[in-house]
Amino acid sequence: MHVGVAWFLGVSAVLFGIGLYGVFTRRSPIILLLSVEIMLNGSNLALISVARYWGEQSGQVFALVVMAVAASEVVVGLGLVVAMARRRADLDVDSLTGLRN
Repeated sequence: MHVGVAWFLGVSAVLFGIGLYGVFTRRSPIILLLSVEIMLNGSNLALISVARYWGEQSGQVFALVVMAVAASEVVVGLGLVVAMARRRADLDVDSLTGLRN
């Protein structure tokens, strides 16, 4: 049984949709970061599957770039969460105006 590129793109779309739902419905910054990571992993799966379908290596290079961006996003995001926790601030995404002052 051969699994085609359409199945991988379908799984990629499902992952991206789950991440998008998490971004729009959750208020916790940790869950928000995890949802963004799921979205980035869905886009990585799409990039790699289409690149493999066409026989190119460029999708894997773009996936590595996306992984580097995801790692930097986690570092900055977790740094903000730790800074908010140290100030005993409310960790609600809708009220993240405390770091401006």
